[in-house]
Amino acid sequence: MGSDIKKAFIHPTAVIEEDVEVGEGTRIWHFVHVRRGARIGKNCNIGKGVFIDAGVKIGNNVKIQNFVSVYRGVTVEDDVFLGPHATLTNDLYPRSFNESWEVVPTIIKKGASVGANATIVAGVTIGEYAMVGAGAVVTKDVPPHTLVYGNPARIKGFVCFCGRPLKPEDIVEIREDAVVFKCRHCGKEVRIPRELYEKVV
Repeated sequence: MGSDIKKAFIHPTAVIEEDVEVGEGTRIWHFVHVRRGARIGKNCNIGKGVFIDAGVKIGNNVKIQNFVSVYRGVTVEDDVFLGPHATLTNDLYPRSFNESWEVVPTIIKKGASVGANATIVAGVTIGEYAMVGAGAVVTKDVPPHTLVYGNPARIKGFVCFCGRPLKPEDIVEIREDAVVFKCRHCGKEVRIPRELYEKVV
């Protein structure tokens, strides 16, 4: 186990296998199962009943809500939020009898949020600060700062670093290559590629 694991809180009912690293300040709650070789960063909160598979990498300041499954081949970067019962898969052609199946990597980029009961199909990348709505089924890559929901999930708008929706009246500049929003809630500017913006609107 990692040297910082003594500086983390691990509930007595949690199962932490061999060769697991847990960063300082991380909290692992009731009935969590972390398999061998997993790496969990600093100041994370791992909720009740979460399953973290072998070799999974989780960044710093990640919040994983109750009963989330994070399977082998998934990478979760810093500041990610995974809502209750979200599932991240790793096999595109699942069969119970297939012994030669291959792990298909999935990446949840920095600052992204995945809503409750969402399913992330193997092989996709959720872009930085994107937001996946509750119950969504994500079958393809999600660009940064986009809001997606539905089955299959489709881009429905754009969101700020703080998660608030960005609306047409928040546009402060239209450039040749980008549309610039200024969030009315936190004041930060968000640049959306113009080509993507025009496809969505």
